[in-house]
Amino acid sequence: MAVTLINPEGLPEIDVYHHVAVATGTKTVYLAGQVDWSGDPDFAKQVENAYVNVHTALKAANASFKDLVHVRVYAVGWTPDKMPELLKGIENAMTRTGENVKPPATLIGVATLDVPEHLVEVEAIAVV
Repeated sequence: MAVTLINPEGLPEIDVYHHVAVATGTKTVYLAGQVDWSGDPDFAKQVENAYVNVHTALKAANASFKDLVHVRVYAVGWTPDKMPELLKGIENAMTRTGENVKPPATLIGVATLDVPEHLVEVEAIAVV
């Protein structure tokens, strides 16, 4: 495997991601931000569909969630009370794809995305 995920001693263990990804592969895959195109206004469903779209894009590059070295999530109007819905969406995506990997991640609250219907966008980088 080209990526090893680590939670270093001295840093808190977070359920949703690891603090460090060590990549030893030879090919880097950069994905454009993925959004939900279904039109569903539910935040958790949009998170789920965006992550499934990341999975689809990775497969096109002969990669998988196991190859991810970083994920960046942009959430419209983010407040901490949305965390359970974010986690529900990620968990549902992992169930749908059959993968459960928690690479280093960054969550950024934003005012808006490309169209008003999009509530979340997920960017990813993988090394294969």
